[in-house]
Amino acid sequence: MSDVSRRTFLKGIIAGAVIVGFDPLQRSWVTTASAATEAFPTFDGVLYTDATSLSEAADDFGHIIHRQPTAVLKPGSVNDIIKIVKFARRHGLKIAGRGQGHSTYGQPQVEAGVVIDMNSLNTIHAITPTYADVDAGVIWSTLTVATLAQGLTPPTHTDYIELSVGGTLSVGGIGGTSSQYGVQADNVLEVQVVTGEGRLEHCSPTHKRKLFNAVLAGLGQCGIIVRAKVKLIPAHTQARTFLLYYTDLTIFTADQQILVDDERFNYVEGQAVPNGSGGWMFMLEAATFYSSPATPDNAALLAGLSYNAGSEQISDSSYFDFLNRLAPTIAFLKAIGVWGFPHPWTDTFIPAHSVNSYISSVLANLTLDDTGQGPVLLYAFKTANMQRPLFRLPDTEHAFLFSILRTAPPIQAVVDAMVASNRALYEQNRDLGGTRYAIGAIPFSQADWEAHFGPVWKEFKKAKRAYDPDNVLTPGQGIF
Repeated sequence: MSDVSRRTFLKGIIAGAVIVGFDPLQRSWVTTASAATEAFPTFDGVLYTDATSLSEAADDFGHIIHRQPTAVLKPGSVNDIIKIVKFARRHGLKIAGRGQGHSTYGQPQVEAGVVIDMNSLNTIHAITPTYADVDAGVIWSTLTVATLAQGLTPPTHTDYIELSVGGTLSVGGIGGTSSQYGVQADNVLEVQVVTGEGRLEHCSPTHKRKLFNAVLAGLGQCGIIVRAKVKLIPAHTQARTFLLYYTDLTIFTADQQILVDDERFNYVEGQAVPNGSGGWMFMLEAATFYSSPATPDNAALLAGLSYNAGSEQISDSSYFDFLNRLAPTIAFLKAIGVWGFPHPWTDTFIPAHSVNSYISSVLANLTLDDTGQGPVLLYAFKTANMQRPLFRLPDTEHAFLFSILRTAPPIQAVVDAMVASNRALYEQNRDLGGTRYAIGAIPFSQADWEAHFGPVWKEFKKAKRAYDPDNVLTPGQGIF
């Protein structure tokens, strides 16, 4: 079958029916034309309205919020996205792009609207010595494998690398190298976006800068990222990982701040971990990247740190295996079915001056049942290298990411209690000058969002009016 005939065949096939138009009165796709029916757009990809596709798009990794769309578009081209956004705008439909759906509180969902499944746009267009030009649906692990073949790597990776480029650039994308390189959204040279008006725009720090700032970490409010040029740096081949254990929170957080300041390690993260007696201790996870024949100097790397003597665990791996170190755990969680349980995650940024008192009070009442055995992340970073205005951080030199990656049994009362706890923890941190990372399950009102964005709220509102004047895009965040 030729490409042309294949597109013609696929464009309106949905669960055995042929979509011929849209009924604006019933606000539904129709298979029989009438005088009141608007003609169905011609797509290079496929528009789905079958129950399975709609059900999948009405869920995400959190499995907490369920908003069912009327259709799911798997675009065959960027032009498909332009068409569906213009169509949605004419008919007052809401629309949202969806990558891997790894959000936890319905952020990429659209009630009675259209979800755009970005996974079908997944081409790596070019890899150069300084950047990769990729579609938004490209997965970071796939991109990294391709760049490593040329001795290059993206500077920042999230801990879980099976996420899409467009998805993480829309929220920020933080990881253990962010103190040196910023979040993933800081490492972008140019993006192509489809605005809420259905316009394809190219923007960068020097061209249409306001749009550039509005879409990177902009939570999908002003445009759908469809393509990006992401920075690359020379890659090492090996990683040496150090796990260091602490019983004293104050010493743990102080050592983390030392390490992110002197940058002796390439990667710094940490966790609160069970101490075996119903309480908590702390694990500092640090890594240095190197290539043979050079080897790290362990003594120099550990000098001056005050971890528990004899607790250190040191291991070597390939650079990619380090980046992909969660893969075996996730495969196990999928195999036993826990990966499909609800995940009421909470993700916040704590100002350094409050971290010890705040974390002490939280951990004093936190049990493994409260986390569902999920990890509790706690690590420092410097805020100076994080320059995206919509990626909101405490106004301090150092801040800490604090994430309780909860797993809940599929019992509504338990899920509701965890979400309520998330909100209470957020409010306590907010009152100390902290902020949130907008991937978590924290109920937020529009007033909360206005307070969250603070000094950049007015500019954000202006950008929304300029690029999405009819408020078509990404309603799941609840911002506008």
